Amino acid sequence: MDANDRSIAGFTMAGHALVHWFETSIPIFLVVWLNEFDVGVALFGLIVALGYAPFGAGALPGGILADRYGPKRLILCCLGGMSVAFLLLSVGTSIYAVAVGLILWGVAASVYHPAGLSLISTGVAERGTVFAWHGIAGNVGIALGPFVAATLLIVLEWRLVVALLAIPGLLAVLYGLTAEFDPTAAVDGDVEAGADEALSLSELLTNSRTLFASAFALIFVIVAFEGLYYRGMLTYLPEILHSAPAIEALPLPADLEGIEPSRYIYVGLLVVGMAGQYAGGKLTDRVDPERGLAALFAVFVVLALAFVPVVEMGLGPIVALCGVFGFFLFAIQPFYQDAVAVYTPADTRGLSYGYTYLGEFGIGSASIAVGGFVLEAFSTTGFFLTIAGFALAGTVLSAGLLAGLDRFVGPERTVDAKADD
Repeated sequence: MDANDRSIAGFTMAGHALVHWFETSIPIFLVVWLNEFDVGVALFGLIVALGYAPFGAGALPGGILADRYGPKRLILCCLGGMSVAFLLLSVGTSIYAVAVGLILWGVAASVYHPAGLSLISTGVAERGTVFAWHGIAGNVGIALGPFVAATLLIVLEWRLVVALLAIPGLLAVLYGLTAEFDPTAAVDGDVEAGADEALSLSELLTNSRTLFASAFALIFVIVAFEGLYYRGMLTYLPEILHSAPAIEALPLPADLEGIEPSRYIYVGLLVVGMAGQYAGGKLTDRVDPERGLAALFAVFVVLALAFVPVVEMGLGPIVALCGVFGFFLFAIQPFYQDAVAVYTPADTRGLSYGYTYLGEFGIGSASIAVGGFVLEAFSTTGFFLTIAGFALAGTVLSAGLLAGLDRFVGPERTVDAKADD
């Protein structure tokens, strides 16, 4: 990578890690807040949902703002906003103050993915490699956020812990202010990041119609099915593992009785995901995104079905399957991120990634409701069959893209399809 690639990589990796650092630390405080403010679980669940909701819903306006003001400004606002939100949480004296802090966090966090991925797609020459490192950084944040929060809560009061978690975000803002790079180095010179002209409603509608009249429409649906698979599995797998006979019967020493082995297996899955992110990103420089998506969705089908018998087996098979699952679950992300870059114009990249993460985090969150209903009304087997169905749909659509289905919906590729071609 050249100096510009390295600068963008460092800046976006810091941003991605911190978005998930904050995101996954929030559930650690739920038990503490329930005791602190003496409210019902249902009300508190609604409040936390209000905080997470903008994380997906705000991706589309975040993409529009990235095209309007430039991705660097948006990422700096995101980092600063998330840190300020956590500082507000640290001084909250009521459940309503917590609600305000969580909502502010969700709004600030929502702009990161469209802005960060837009910056990588237009500014980086070795796009696949940076997508890989960017994904790994996100996994580091996913694993470290809850680990650090839980560890600090052993010895510190929760308000101080929340405030301490905000410090890395503030440091990242200072780092970002000093970072220098060309955000359009990988695309034609006629693309201006952060142009002064505001995007009017008519232009937004025109750009959106153009995107969805192209192969991006198919990419959007593929990403939505990936989101349904991803969010459903990661939401319910910890509980399913906790209830697995082999894990329930696992003997623990008396001094370790409070430890839940299923949580450590789950964290291990996320750590293995770092290797999957790196491998997937490197492969995007060698394998077309259509082919990679089709292959990985097919693997997803097999893995979901494999959980049906494996959760009834011993600890070894469960750990092994979770490791394989973690690797492939995160290996697919660089492929769909690259597919967006391949099939969209550079000057609407922020809008494109906004729609992408609306599908990933917005539509994808529907599998939480669907999965919960299936688990309660039917069985664990029914849940995995449903999740496998999402992956099967993704396989079919990706195979269609590979077979040239995009010919019927728009241009096949943009001119900056592969930076290293």
